[in-house]
Amino acid sequence: MKYTKLGRTGLKVSTITLGGNVFGWTTDQETSESVLDAFFDGGGNFIDTADIYSSWVPGHVGGESETVIGKWHSKRGYRSKIVIATKVAGPMGSGPNDSGLSRSHIISAVDASLKRLQTDYIDLYQTHFDDPETPLEETLGALDDLVTAGKVRYIGASNYPAWRLTKALWTSDKYNLARFESLQPNYNLVDRDGFERELEPLVLDQKIGVIPYFSLAAGFLTGKYTKEGPLPQTARASGVKSKYMNDRGFKVLDQLLAIAKDLGATPGQVALAWLIARPSITAPIASATSAEQAKELIGASALELTAEQITALDVASAWKSD
Repeated sequence: MKYTKLGRTGLKVSTITLGGNVFGWTTDQETSESVLDAFFDGGGNFIDTADIYSSWVPGHVGGESETVIGKWHSKRGYRSKIVIATKVAGPMGSGPNDSGLSRSHIISAVDASLKRLQTDYIDLYQTHFDDPETPLEETLGALDDLVTAGKVRYIGASNYPAWRLTKALWTSDKYNLARFESLQPNYNLVDRDGFERELEPLVLDQKIGVIPYFSLAAGFLTGKYTKEGPLPQTARASGVKSKYMNDRGFKVLDQLLAIAKDLGATPGQVALAWLIARPSITAPIASATSAEQAKELIGASALELTAEQITALDVASAWKSD
């Protein structure tokens, strides 16, 4: 496993981030622990989750993923050896202050996450979505207080457009507050323009770490979707079909399959390696529902693409500027 710094911080993370969205949802505690063990044994140390995982499941309230991770590292004594990233999202209740990025919600949410994660600090605490109704000064002031108190080491943002991230950085600078040191955008070989158009120049200029989600395009880039074959029996299949199963999508997939064959790798590993090779990217997020899948993710960290292979993928996935 290779490691890199998270943005301008001194925190070193594995170049693959294990996504925790499946923990407590499609994988139970035992299976989740086997995935986490395989990832850790392979050198992975960076795990991403959120307080809202998996509130969308009937009977769940959110925080199930954090609970799984907390039980796992506590039993094994791994806390000091891993980097935990979680997010404050909401809604986590029915009250008017149970969501958003107000000081009230952030302070209560972080304590709940700490309890579920069985830890007294969070390495990277991220705002899951922007909250235009709350002043940035209030949000960043609350997050700065958490850093000062030692409950949070670094803060990050997720799903922020470039103009809003710029304003947040300016606010932190103006009021001498902790700033967002990372960004979590949707970015992969078939979803490029949303990040590359405005966000990528900004994060490179400001030395912000980037941990993209949907790195495998909801599974499309793993090669399990084909032109003629039946759709996989998954909850995401219909969405993948409507968004990615088109001429451009299969052009990218064909190139991935060809390069994977040459390298003796899987298409998913090549897709992750393309992300890792990009100068703006710190550690793409990918989920696994078995130990075998976790080992496959780890293999992507060691995969070296040639300049010619990167160019071939760039051309196949090129997007047109308006």
